[in-house]
Amino acid sequence: MTATLAPVRVAARGPRHELRAVKVVWLRELIRFRTDRGRIISSFAQPLLFLFVLGKGLGASIGAGTFGGTDYSTFLFPGVLATSVMFTAVFSAISIVWDRELGFLREMLVAPVSRTSIVLGKALGGATVATLQALVLLALAGTVGVPYDPLMLLAVVVLLFVVAFAITSLGLLVAVRAQQIQTVMPRVQLLLAPLMFLSGAFFPVTGALPAWLHGLALVNPVTYGVDAVRRVVLHAVDGGSAAAAEVALRWGSWTVPVWLDVVVVAGVGGLLLAVSAWLFSRPE
Repeated sequence: MTATLAPVRVAARGPRHELRAVKVVWLRELIRFRTDRGRIISSFAQPLLFLFVLGKGLGASIGAGTFGGTDYSTFLFPGVLATSVMFTAVFSAISIVWDRELGFLREMLVAPVSRTSIVLGKALGGATVATLQALVLLALAGTVGVPYDPLMLLAVVVLLFVVAFAITSLGLLVAVRAQQIQTVMPRVQLLLAPLMFLSGAFFPVTGALPAWLHGLALVNPVTYGVDAVRRVVLHAVDGGSAAAAEVALRWGSWTVPVWLDVVVVAGVGGLLLAVSAWLFSRPE
């Protein structure tokens, strides 16, 4: 007597199948963020302290002359937006280590999808979560003298997504080979501090730093993201066009255009994501 085996249907592989895998991982990141209220609330504490405590305190002491004639809080606002997505994005990326420890990552790895799709889904999910979180801070624009111009707001959201994507890719690069969260957290914290303080978020990079420190700022991809967001925001402020030109990022005497800022950040993000996918695809 021969046993009859039930037919097994294996999902077809192809671009459509891989895109569905990316969507599932992306959606999981959004669901995880929505259900973690403590994470949502706590992530606003540092940006608000920067904006209203540091901005008002230092602004009263420094004056507006250093920042192209604009108020320091207005100058600081784009930097706070960029750094807020930076922190959220990188910590979304290192959640892949939690998935590894809890066994969920193993379940994803046995699915008939490429590991590149998993990494891409994590990067897009982290970037989306960080951008959505920045919308709350963006709603406070009027409190620091930034108008609610629809085109400006749309451009800022797109720029913040590009920055968040690059930083999420950086976090994945650090985390994809880590086995424990205790090993990856110090590395991430070691990276975040120089990325934040050398990005020009809190002071102008051009004309305000020693040559060696200015050089370090120019190799920091976050610098270009902050520059793009700041110039878009300042152009929407009354009289801010002159300020945007004064604090714009420069290579020597040449002003870096906003489109090149975006190309640099997006290019670095794509490169980091490609390396992360390659490391993740290697056998452990």
